[in-house]
Amino acid sequence: MHPLLYPPGSVVLLLGNEAIARGAIEAGLGFAAAYPGTPSTEIVESLAGVAEHYGFHVEWSVNEKVAFESAYAASLCGVRSLTAMKHVGLNVAADALMSSAYTGVEAGFLIVSAEDPDMWSSQNEQDNRYYGLHAYIPVFEAYSPWEAKELVKYAFNFSEKFKHPVIFRSTTRVSHSSGPVKFDAVPSVKSSGRFVKDPSRFTLVPAHARKLRVKLIEKWRSICEEVNYSPFNKYIDNGSRKLIICCGTGYGYLMDCLKILGVEGKVNVLKISTSVPAPRRLIMDALGRCDEALVVEELEPILERDVKVMAFEEGVKCRIHGKDFIPLIGELNIDKLIHGIAKFMDVPVPSNFLNPLKLSIEIPARPPTLCAGCPHRASFLELKWALAKSGVRDVVYAGDIGCYSLGVDEPFRVQDIMLEMGGGIGSANGLAHVSNQFVVAIMGDSTFYHACIPALINSVYNKSPMLIMVLDNRITAMTGHQPHPGSGFTATGAKTEEVKIEDIARGVGVRYVDTIDPFNVKDSIEKLMKAIKFVLENRAVALVNSRRACTLMVVSNARRKGVSVPRYAVDVDLCRACGICYNQLSCPAITPMPDKKASIDPLLCFGCSVCMQICPFNAIKPLETPSKDWEEVWRVD
Repeated sequence: MHPLLYPPGSVVLLLGNEAIARGAIEAGLGFAAAYPGTPSTEIVESLAGVAEHYGFHVEWSVNEKVAFESAYAASLCGVRSLTAMKHVGLNVAADALMSSAYTGVEAGFLIVSAEDPDMWSSQNEQDNRYYGLHAYIPVFEAYSPWEAKELVKYAFNFSEKFKHPVIFRSTTRVSHSSGPVKFDAVPSVKSSGRFVKDPSRFTLVPAHARKLRVKLIEKWRSICEEVNYSPFNKYIDNGSRKLIICCGTGYGYLMDCLKILGVEGKVNVLKISTSVPAPRRLIMDALGRCDEALVVEELEPILERDVKVMAFEEGVKCRIHGKDFIPLIGELNIDKLIHGIAKFMDVPVPSNFLNPLKLSIEIPARPPTLCAGCPHRASFLELKWALAKSGVRDVVYAGDIGCYSLGVDEPFRVQDIMLEMGGGIGSANGLAHVSNQFVVAIMGDSTFYHACIPALINSVYNKSPMLIMVLDNRITAMTGHQPHPGSGFTATGAKTEEVKIEDIARGVGVRYVDTIDPFNVKDSIEKLMKAIKFVLENRAVALVNSRRACTLMVVSNARRKGVSVPRYAVDVDLCRACGICYNQLSCPAITPMPDKKASIDPLLCFGCSVCMQICPFNAIKPLETPSKDWEEVWRVD
């Protein structure tokens, strides 16, 4: 049974993201839209798995901006709605976010921003509570899966009470931790409504926006007062003259640290779940009872600054610490926090935290790499060989965000610039006009739909000579195989229209469009050479779509269907130890032996056959003839 389908009263072990999804269901969710991005993906993925059962709409949108706008519009029609995204996704949706505060909403509208301290799978650390301050949108944050579920329900009611959007901030540790969650009843779902026209509110021309700005500030003052009554803000008075104010994951780590240090009950604690705006009255009451305070929060000192400003304005004489004790960079944990808490409480740090256990062995560095059999690896190899055969030596590769980001490493080195989703082709536009180097823009299929199409149009319109290579593995692979407009399937698995990359390119005026199968090495190199020649001779854009399904998805399908995976092996008598297969293709399944001859690990080989095709001595051969069924499972068309 799907974990979100258990009856009311059940206690279920849920991932934080699943708990957020369950909270939305118990709040009467009618519409959810998102673009996948770690650590937020499982929220809408979970909702998609139960959408038919509960009767609400769920979709993967082409990007965060569209997801935001879709959910916002549903809210305007009186349908409780949710959009979810990773922290940098909110940058994509920021235009709509800022304006939504002016218009407000009708039904509850929750914007889940899942942040990634320590950058486990992101290009930056970004504290999106700043967006709340900037846009006058309240930000709520939980410290555990259980509290996440309950706080989501509260946030929906809060949003609907003030007819205002609410940001729910999660972080990796909340989203990807598991905890017991007790289920409550699910109300009847309202998934359809009616838009009531009100141009003075919903059309942001300057005359309307000026009036709405005044109303927004008035509403914000009411919200600032309301957060003082949130049941998720909690003051623990232990009669101490010391106070620790904390929010988000900081609360859980703090309570563990106090226990480890033996100072439980010796300090007052103010736990805050409404960090923007900070509950001024609660904070002032707590500050008034102490001589010294410490603010514990992950990433930026947003709450700390608010507390210091409040204390200054109210003339409270209390020494306030924050980032002078607590790390500014990276994810909080007990090891990082305990030193600051011990210093504040004036107690010694336990010896095991002063001298952490160190291994006596040195683990070899293992940089991340593309999977064995990944079609991107073949695409990179063919691109580099095609450029070399065309005599093009001076190349700039404008890359993008996705699995193919791993092309930044040896032996490929095909990611010279990597900024953000869609940033590769945008940067390529500038490079193409000011540099004499040959410009290649590389992007994935999901990224193409997400943010590359405007830049593609720009390249045609402004005559930017470049080769655009789309690595089309038929799915949003990096975040766990979510469908996109090119897959032909919706978030719930229903069949839909397939929006083809080649059709879009031709439709916007790209004159040279071709498709290659990266597992057909010779043909792919020839087609790439033709595309390169077109760019050089015509000083125009050429687009090549390299289409092959993600290996992990294919192997999973093959195992489900009982199709055997063919393996390849090296004939050591024929191998001349040239190293092309392990140096230039760099497949993890292939390693050099002491005599430099190649060896293929049958447990890692996924039968792509690319190594066999590039071996100049025909030393690599299949152990068995690949079946027709094997070829069929690769072609996810």
